[in-house]
Amino acid sequence: MEIHRWVRREILEMAGYQPGEQPADGRPLIKLNTNENPSGPPAAVIEAITAATGAALRLYPEPSSRPVREAAARAYGVEPDQVVVGNGSDDLLTMTLRLFVGPGEVVAAPDPTYTLYAPLTSLQGGSYRAVPWGERLATPVDALAATGAKLIFLTRPNAPTGHAVPLAEVAALCRAAPGVVLLDEAYVDFCHDHGLGLLADHPNLIITRSFSKSLALAGLRVGLAFMAPELAREYHKVRDSYNVNRLSQAGAVAALDNLPAFAPTIARIRTERDRLTQALRNRGFTITPSQANFLLAAIPPASGTGADWVRDLRQAGILVRHFGADPALADALRITIGTPEEMQALVTAVDAILANKSRLS
Repeated sequence: MEIHRWVRREILEMAGYQPGEQPADGRPLIKLNTNENPSGPPAAVIEAITAATGAALRLYPEPSSRPVREAAARAYGVEPDQVVVGNGSDDLLTMTLRLFVGPGEVVAAPDPTYTLYAPLTSLQGGSYRAVPWGERLATPVDALAATGAKLIFLTRPNAPTGHAVPLAEVAALCRAAPGVVLLDEAYVDFCHDHGLGLLADHPNLIITRSFSKSLALAGLRVGLAFMAPELAREYHKVRDSYNVNRLSQAGAVAALDNLPAFAPTIARIRTERDRLTQALRNRGFTITPSQANFLLAAIPPASGTGADWVRDLRQAGILVRHFGADPALADALRITIGTPEEMQALVTAVDAILANKSRLS
């Protein structure tokens, strides 16, 4: 089939986003590859979703997700007209590119970072520029600004490294950027601070949040964006109609109105993150200090390749994420923080793999 006659050249030439494996073969696997929360949402959230499954499902949801915007305003101390709601934060990234980036215009981000940014830029016909992180993973403010980008993505804490740049660097980037800065805070609840306080002084700043990580609602697909009201009005022009369904809106409102209920889970994940960091360092891994719910772990020297470790851990029933297409990450594993039992299973598997490699060497 000569699909090149019909499909846009940019699509044929691009590499699509590759999500983490979602196993469907029925084998029990410990999933440490997609940064999902190991604990479910509190009962109040489940009850709200269940209550929304009645006859009202025949009706369209509130078009702008007004109940969610109002709940977000209560939870985060902003105004409802500063909030835009998406079908996951990825939907908000798509809106952002629609709104700001035309064919051939530049989008930039530090590298490595979230691998969805580049494909979304290609879909919009933009030109993506990956700018290496600075020394000790500092934000390359001047280099990013020098690209002349209409849009700059900055993920904090960053994926896949897990580090969180100082907020002063975020502010400096907003001042230096010729266009808009999107601060992706998908993992911010596992961090020691956040960037919402920067909005008042930086009108070119947009901040996105996800319900998929700390709020344990990846299956609902809900995200928030915070910005100046003037920008939010423009977002609603490019937002898909009825983009967030009734059940997701109900669950999101309940989660926002019960944020303290998530605190114990977040605290446990931070504790397990610190424990796993030390355990893996003791076994020869090099760990980037993380403020997220995952670790980037460079495998011990002379212990095989990153692909070998992915294979061996999968044989032990554990999934981790590997970015083998990136030479800088080829010997690193991204490991989601799970339950204490899952973390112990991982360490046990690591010990067995290391012992086997030692016997074979």
